[in-house]
Amino acid sequence: FHLTGIRLDPKGKLDIPVLFMPEEMKTYKTAVVIHVMRENGENWPYKVTAKSNEDLNRNVILTENGETQGILWVYPIQGMSEAPQPKSVVIRCQAKQRLEQRVEMMLIGVRPASRNSATVHTDDSSNTQEVTDGSPETLEFLYELQCQSDEIKSQLESWLGMELLQKEWDTESRIVTLIFNVVFAPSKPTRTEAFLAVQCTTGGLWKFPLLFIATEPEVDDVINIEAVGLNKESIVGFKLTSQTR
Repeated sequence: FHLTGIRLDPKGKLDIPVLFMPEEMKTYKTAVVIHVMRENGENWPYKVTAKSNEDLNRNVILTENGETQGILWVYPIQGMSEAPQPKSVVIRCQAKQRLEQRVEMMLIGVRPASRNSATVHTDDSSNTQEVTDGSPETLEFLYELQCQSDEIKSQLESWLGMELLQKEWDTESRIVTLIFNVVFAPSKPTRTEAFLAVQCTTGGLWKFPLLFIATEPEVDDVINIEAVGLNKESIVGFKLTSQTR
């Protein structure tokens, strides 16, 4: 769309509304272009020379005599289609225990690709996996765990392991099901919310809310202190071992 005839005072601000309503799970790209001219129609005295800034020269509209008639500002915009968030997947384990659980994530509205294999990446390049499903369409996914802060993410990742086991592709419904094996071994009680963000290289972003609950651990041991007499101290010793450095 085009907006014309907008008057902007010196050092004024111009708000440009941008509405994004994707129809498909893909990445949309466009640009907002602002063309500014003087209200009185006069040109700016700036002239383009060989030593002028190249980035500025590309966005300057010149007259025949080389004066500046208008200036362009180009703002690239990338729209990422994001699916509605489903209900949270709850992963519950008692502290100081180990839980291994399979979790299925359904990706609705995936756009098909046209290669022979699918690659699933994590932040660690050594964990890259090739996943083939025998179909002519090939889908490449990137996934990562997102938390409220880096500190929470670091602690959660020390207790958590996620591995993609299988990918199922339904060509009719365009639904991809990713099956993960989740290992959760918390060392202390916690209740942590996180998101598993899955992005398809053909476009689309899916976020799956996860709730990790670690309940109180079992009692480690019972300490018995036997009295040696009235008004006399009794001492018992025991060792504590730290699970971290």
